[in-house]
Amino acid sequence: MCLFDKAGTEVIEIDLAERDGHVWHGYISGLRPGQQYGYRVHGPYEPRHGHRFNPHKLLIDPYAKKLTGHPMWNNALYGYTIGHAEADLSFDTRDSARFMPRSVVVDPAFSWGASGYAPDRPWTETVIYEAHVKGLTAERSDVPHAGKFLGMASDPILDHLTRLGITAIELLPVQAFVNDRFLVERGLTNYWGYMTYGFFAPEPRFMSVGEISEFQQMVARFHAAGIEVILDVVYNHTAEGDQMGPTLCFRGFDNASYYRLTDDRRYYVNDTGCGNSLNMDHPFVLRMVMDSLRYWVEVMHVDGFRFDLASTLARSGGSFDRDGPFHRAIRQDPVLNKVKLIAEPWDVGHGGYQLGSYPAPFREWNDKYRDQVRSFWRGDADMVKKLASRVAGSSLQFDHDGRRATSSVNFLTSHDGFTLMDTVSYSHKQNHANGEDNRDGHDHNCSDNCGVEGVTKDREVLWRRARRRRNMLATMLFSQGTPMILAGDELGNSQRGNNNAYCQDNPMGWVNWDGMDPDFLDFCRRAIAMRAQNPILRQKWFLHAKPRLVDGKPDLIWRRTDGGRMADEDWANPDLRILGAEMRMARETPLYERLRGALYVVFNAGPAETVTLPEAGKGQSWRRIFDTADDACAGEPCTTAEIHAESVVLFRLNDCAPEPDPQNYFVHRRPRR
Repeated sequence: MCLFDKAGTEVIEIDLAERDGHVWHGYISGLRPGQQYGYRVHGPYEPRHGHRFNPHKLLIDPYAKKLTGHPMWNNALYGYTIGHAEADLSFDTRDSARFMPRSVVVDPAFSWGASGYAPDRPWTETVIYEAHVKGLTAERSDVPHAGKFLGMASDPILDHLTRLGITAIELLPVQAFVNDRFLVERGLTNYWGYMTYGFFAPEPRFMSVGEISEFQQMVARFHAAGIEVILDVVYNHTAEGDQMGPTLCFRGFDNASYYRLTDDRRYYVNDTGCGNSLNMDHPFVLRMVMDSLRYWVEVMHVDGFRFDLASTLARSGGSFDRDGPFHRAIRQDPVLNKVKLIAEPWDVGHGGYQLGSYPAPFREWNDKYRDQVRSFWRGDADMVKKLASRVAGSSLQFDHDGRRATSSVNFLTSHDGFTLMDTVSYSHKQNHANGEDNRDGHDHNCSDNCGVEGVTKDREVLWRRARRRRNMLATMLFSQGTPMILAGDELGNSQRGNNNAYCQDNPMGWVNWDGMDPDFLDFCRRAIAMRAQNPILRQKWFLHAKPRLVDGKPDLIWRRTDGGRMADEDWANPDLRILGAEMRMARETPLYERLRGALYVVFNAGPAETVTLPEAGKGQSWRRIFDTADDACAGEPCTTAEIHAESVVLFRLNDCAPEPDPQNYFVHRRPRR
C-alpha cells in the first residue's frame, strides 16, 4: 500500500503481509478522510499463464470510494513495453505513479433526513427518463453547477421533470471511467462513460468540489421531488481492454481471476466488444460486484440499476445461464432484490441475444419494441400484427415464469442511436464527426426523413415529422409495459443525424434547450398525464383476450374499422395500416384493483378512416379523450368516429370507477362486543 501526500508525492510503502485465504490485508492506524493511496502488487509476470503482475504500475483500489482524477495517457501505464518485438510478453519497468489518479479515503456519512426515503414507485406508475449528467444541463445558463451532479438536481431541472410527469431518472454511467487513449489522441472524449474502472467511486468530472456528498445531495433532491434514481452500470467489462491495454487496477491485482481468459491464457474472452469480460464465475469477482451494488443502494441511496450488456454478467462457463451465479446472487440478496433491476438483454458473444430470458424481478430493454413501432409508423408493410404484440406488452417474450406485464421496458430511442427528432429527419446516419469514416453506429435504424434528409424549412415535411413524433410517443405511452423517454426528445432535440454520439462531449451530444419545440413538450406532458390517469394503459397483469369472471367480457379485443374482431385474413393483410384495441382491466386483476369501463385505442398509419366503435352497454357511451391530430378533441358521445390520417386516438367508455365486488370482499363488519 502506497501513501501519498496532498501534492501527489509517494511518501511511504507499507507491506500488507497478513493473508486469509486469497485476501491480503492489513491495518494502518491514523489514516483519515482525504488520505491518498494506491497499490503495487508483486507476483509473476507470465502472460501465457494469465499472470500480469507488475509492481512498477500503481493501481487504484478496486473498492476505492473516491479518485483524485483520471489517468494521464503515457506509455508507462502499460505493463509491457510498447513497440517491443515481443509486444505484451515484454515487461516494462517504468513507474506509472505520476500518471495515475490516487484512491482517496472518505467518510460516506450523509444527513439524509426525510429525503433518505425513496419514492418507491410501483412499476405500473413508472415513467423512465434516460439522461446524461453533463448532457442534460450543459446548455442551461440558469442551472448552477451545470454539467455536474448538483446541476442535475437543480430547481429548473426538477421543475421540468416533475411537470413532464417523470417518475424515475436513469443516469448514463456515473461510476469512475476513463477517456480512451485513441479518443484523446483524436481530440475527442469518452462522453457516454462506458469504460468503468472504479465501481465504487463517483466519476470525478461530475463533481464540483470533489466530494461524494454531491452525489448524495443530488439523490436526496430527486427523492424529495418524488423521482427515483436508476444508475446505468457497466460490470460486464473494464477500461483495461485486451492484452494490449493499460494496467490500471484489476489486471495488476489478479488478471487470471478478474477476467475470463481463452484457452491460451494470454488472451481475453471478448463477449462485450470492448476487449475483455469480467469473470462472474469467480466468487470474489461476483462478491465485488454485489458489494458495489449494495454500496450504491445503502450508502448512496439509489433506487435501481440498468445493467449494460447484461448477458455477459449472466454467462456461466461461457454460456448464458438465466439461473447462473449472478442472477441467483441478486435474487436472494435482501437489499438488491427490492430495487428496480433492468437488463440490457444482449452482448456480442455467441448466444448473447436473450430478450425475454431474464428471471423476475428483472425488467428488460426491448429493442424489438423500438424497431417495430418505428417501422409501423414509417409505413412498412405487414406491421399490424407486430404492432399488436408490442402494444400488448410483448407477451410472447415476457409472459412466462410469473413475470409481470411491466417486464418490457418500451423505448423508441436511447443514448445509443437516433434521437426521436433524428428518427423522422434522417434516413441514414451522419457520424462523420466521430472520425471513423461513418462506419460506426447502427445501420438498421428503421428511420425515415419524411421527404428531405436533415434540416429543412419545408412546411409539409415539418408537419409530417411533428405528427409522426406524436404518434410514436403516444403509441409507447398507450402500450402495456414500462415506458422510457430519452432526455431531450420531449424538446425536439437533434444530434444532426449522429446515431453514435459516444465521443461528442459538445453541443452535438448535449441537449439543446434553446431550440425546444414548446408544442411537442406540451403534447408529451398531456400524453404522460393521460397514461397516469388511466390504469388500464399500465397494468401489472398481461391481457390474455379471455373473458373476465366479473362480467364475461374479454380484457383485450383487436378490432377492424367496421367494429368487427380481427380475423386471420385481416392479420395476414400486408397492406393493413390501421388497428383498434379494446382494453379492460386484465382477467387476473385482483378484486381490490379492478376498475369498470374500457378504453379503445386506434393506431392509424394510413389515410383517414371512419371507424365504428365497439358496442357500448346500457347507459354507457364512448368519448374521444385524446387525439394526436387534434389537441382540442371533443369528448362527445359517439358510436362512429372520423380518424385522421396518420394519428392515434384514444376513446374511453364511461369513467373507470371501482367495479362492484360480487363476493362482498370489502364489507366492513362491526366487531362483536
